[in-house]
Amino acid sequence: MLAGFASQLGLPTGLRGRAVGAMLNRSNRGTIAIAIRELEIPSGAVAADLGFGGGVGLEMLLERVGHQGQVHGVDLSPTMVSRASRRFGRDVASSRLHLHTGSITQLPLDDASIQAAITINTIYFIADLNRAFSELARILTPSGRVVVGIGDPEAMARMPTTPYGFKLRPVAEITAAAESAGLALRDDKRSGQGDAAAHLLVFEHAS
Repeated sequence: MLAGFASQLGLPTGLRGRAVGAMLNRSNRGTIAIAIRELEIPSGAVAADLGFGGGVGLEMLLERVGHQGQVHGVDLSPTMVSRASRRFGRDVASSRLHLHTGSITQLPLDDASIQAAITINTIYFIADLNRAFSELARILTPSGRVVVGIGDPEAMARMPTTPYGFKLRPVAEITAAAESAGLALRDDKRSGQGDAAAHLLVFEHAS
């Protein structure tokens, strides 16, 4: 049961995946709101949610960029992309929202096309972290910013689901991978209470 649930967290599929997407919206809403605040997105910007899951981040980004801005959503799960297509049909039709099925290690986005991006609770399921950060660096504009959200690794190691397919990494390892791709850590915000609070790692292109 735990292995099946962990698998759905990594790649939500079918009816169970839709239920997981709704659960992710509830559990991640506060963390995503803080991440978007840290992006300091101007109205009219082009933003992205990479691994958007249930889609609450897409909703918040659309509100933040305004009617003149655009949002790209990328998710590995066709179920989540289909769900978002129905939920945000009007925004897709008006070209305010562009949805893509794809991986963070091979983003279907143009070079230097994104001013602000979030990826929340995704990198546990990525084997090649260096490749993922190379892609993040590639799509960001020179002044762009990305927030990578992770649960505290020590707290997550105590959770019953994480032995099943999660790759937990210390913050220092994640930061090193970002630096090797040309990104610099600007801040490590915490979301939650105490030592178990999630990390929101704010990266920009190194100057």
